[in-house]
Parts: sequence; C-alpha cells; structure tokens
Amino acid sequence: MKLINIGFGNLIAAGRLLSVVSPDSAPIKRVIQEARDRGMLIDASFGRKTRSVLLMDTDHVILSALTPEMISERSMDKQGTVYEEEE
Repeated sequence: MKLINIGFGNLIAAGRLLSVVSPDSAPIKRVIQEARDRGMLIDASFGRKTRSVLLMDTDHVILSALTPEMISERSMDKQGTVYEEEE
C-alpha cells in the first residue's frame, strides 16, 4: 500500500484517493460543509490556510495545507510516474 504525505506527518492511502482539488470554488465549499455536517470531514491543515481538498473513496473529505500540485508531486516517484497500488 502506497502512502502519500499530505503535510505535518499526516499520511493517506494513495489507492483510496479519488481527487485533489482547490478549495476556492463554491461547489467545493458546499462539499466541505456537507462533509462537516455528516461528520466525514478531516482537517489535516493544523490551523493553516486550506490549500487543497482531498476526496476519498470512503466519502471522507480531507483538508490539507499543501497545494494540489505539491500533493501530486508527492504521489509520483522520481521518474514522474504515478504509483499503482500493489495487490
């Protein structure tokens, strides 16, 4: 199982990640609020500005202080290929 560091020592399972988006649009702000209301929001930004929103296949929404570009870089290996989950 490949883990991705999303900042401040927090890790997520790469195989569970659906998308990484910017938190600026109104639809994403609604997704965040709905996840908060359902108890499915995880704030991993440690009080800093939220720069990316991670949508997981478990219906969890995770907030991170890293940019989507930085999370994308961390999910790739040195050659630029995306890690595949090993079975």
